[in-house]
Amino acid sequence: MAGHAYYYIDVRHDGLQKYRRIKGTDKYVVEQLAARQAAQWEDQWAKKTAIETKRSEREAAARQRQAQKETASERTAEAEAALQAIQDLLRHALEKDHVIRWGSLYESGVFREPQPAKPKPKLPPGEPVQPDRTASRFLPTLSFLDKIITSRRLGKESDAQGRYEYAVREYERAVREWKESVINTERENTAADSVYRAALNEWERKKQKFLANQDAHNQRIYAQQIAYQERDQNAIETYCQLVLSMSEFPEGFPSEYDLSYNPQNKMLVIEYSLPSPDIMPRVKEVRYVQNRDDFRETFLSDSQVYKMYDDAIYQTALRIMYELFQADQADAVASIVFNGWVKSIDRATGKETNGCILSVQASKEEFMAINLSHVDPKACFKSLKGISSSKLHSLTPVAPVLQLNRDDSRFISPYAVADSMDSSTNLAAMNWTDFEHLIRELFQKEFSIAGGEVKVTQASRDGGVDAVAFDPDPVRGGKIVIQAKRYTNTVGVAAVRDLYGTVVNEGANKGILVTTSDYGPDAYEFARSKPLTLLNGANLLHLLAKHGHQAKIDLKEAKLLAAEKEG
Repeated sequence: MAGHAYYYIDVRHDGLQKYRRIKGTDKYVVEQLAARQAAQWEDQWAKKTAIETKRSEREAAARQRQAQKETASERTAEAEAALQAIQDLLRHALEKDHVIRWGSLYESGVFREPQPAKPKPKLPPGEPVQPDRTASRFLPTLSFLDKIITSRRLGKESDAQGRYEYAVREYERAVREWKESVINTERENTAADSVYRAALNEWERKKQKFLANQDAHNQRIYAQQIAYQERDQNAIETYCQLVLSMSEFPEGFPSEYDLSYNPQNKMLVIEYSLPSPDIMPRVKEVRYVQNRDDFRETFLSDSQVYKMYDDAIYQTALRIMYELFQADQADAVASIVFNGWVKSIDRATGKETNGCILSVQASKEEFMAINLSHVDPKACFKSLKGISSSKLHSLTPVAPVLQLNRDDSRFISPYAVADSMDSSTNLAAMNWTDFEHLIRELFQKEFSIAGGEVKVTQASRDGGVDAVAFDPDPVRGGKIVIQAKRYTNTVGVAAVRDLYGTVVNEGANKGILVTTSDYGPDAYEFARSKPLTLLNGANLLHLLAKHGHQAKIDLKEAKLLAAEKEG
């Protein structure tokens, strides 16, 4: 309308994606309408946002509930799997072949460290080209006037000569730099080649060490295999320990055992650590309680747990015997004695106790004739004349059928000797009681590396047992008889025969004879094919040095001292 002002305001709402232009001739009215429109859209946006927020919260809550339900289902499945694993202890072993495949123990790996790459020789820069005096750039360009006017010609000839002489100087400088560059390049190539050869030598050293270690390992395995096939006592025990080490039990089951094989009656005695009732799984179901947003666990009753524990222990005893009998490819084990031990806290004293809660002996022929896939474990155990209390979970001790005995009334308290010695100490002249304790102390350090222990016996001077080692190592393991001979004369075969007799009488795996002197040829020959180790004076000093002690062996001095005492 002519003569009147015109006003407009653009109103936008990005959330609702709306736009409107409000216009009019009255500025105040336009502003009011724009404000009202903006407020209306903002109200609509707030309502829409609230609705979407509530929807999102409901959806998130539903997803959370579903996730919690799935978590409960997963925890229930885990609980059921744990219970099933206990129930299937014996079946799990029946489904596998427990024979040790010697081939699988051999190493045939390839040395994978890459061989160092030979460096590519660097090439020196090309030799500079000597300037050619006849080149056009070194010749004066003479015009007609230059040829007529002598000064002009001489000036241009002088300039040309100057260019040539400058080029010669530059050439000579370039030659010097080139020669230096050639020398530097040769040095760099020589240094690079030296580094390469050193790296190649180190690579070859590592490769040869790898192959040597692999070969040594395979030779040990081969020797172990041959010894097992020949029914060597140590090899049989090692093989049985390999079988047990590959036996998979549920988490919490101890994997500790001790065993001894008697080649005379082909009997294997096993002292096996069993779990306590505390490690038995108790949860049988997990449910999600929605109105509390929490999980509720359902547990087995005490009676159900105790019944499960008793069944699991009977299954374990049968399973271990089955695995060892089934794996006995050398037919070396005619019978097995299984003693099951449990470490627990005595509720009356609060102290840890270790008691044998069941013991059973069975012949291979008798045991392998049983169809273990259909037996009741307890009934089967009892049919084998096994010994146990009526409730294994009570951990009531029973007397083992036969037991590995580490307790010996001959053992006495040891005392340290090595720390009081130095390079002037003559072992051959040492008090013989101190010498026996020194040997005990030395072998204690040697066997403790593998968790073994050594005990010294009462002094007797009768050629019997001076110390006994109990070594858990799977290769050297078992009971080892140690005799110490502080001699100044050569040890004859009689002493070695006595040691072998002691090994047999003690039911030991091995015998070690240590002397300050040496052995005769017949002594070494007698010991060669038997589980005997003869350590002479040199070996003894080496063993002392290995464990950080010094001493000497002077047989002449010891003989003189002995003669003085007798005089």
